[in-house]
Amino acid sequence: MVKQVDTKSEYDEMKAKGKLAVDFTAAWCGPCKMIGPKFEAMESSGAFPGIVFIKVDVDANSEVSEEEGISAMPTFKFFNNGEEIGSKALVGASEEQLKAKLNELLAL
Repeated sequence: MVKQVDTKSEYDEMKAKGKLAVDFTAAWCGPCKMIGPKFEAMESSGAFPGIVFIKVDVDANSEVSEEEGISAMPTFKFFNNGEEIGSKALVGASEEQLKAKLNELLAL
């Protein structure tokens, strides 16, 4: 089960250690509803060991979404020990691109 992170302090703590995949989502977002279950399935599949998967609701946790510069949903960000990997966040609901980013994080 992908953890919903509701506070900035909890987010900062999780981001600082290990490998982290973050789904910035919103309850009203159609594409989020499409990719959300796939994100959860990737977490439970066992294909990405050592990666922690979390969700941040941009409306419920606006402090984090503003800090991370989230302007469209869904947006996925990937971190290794607090450092964002990749040149930019993944915006949109592409399952293939999401898997590619997770494999990139896994390889670190």
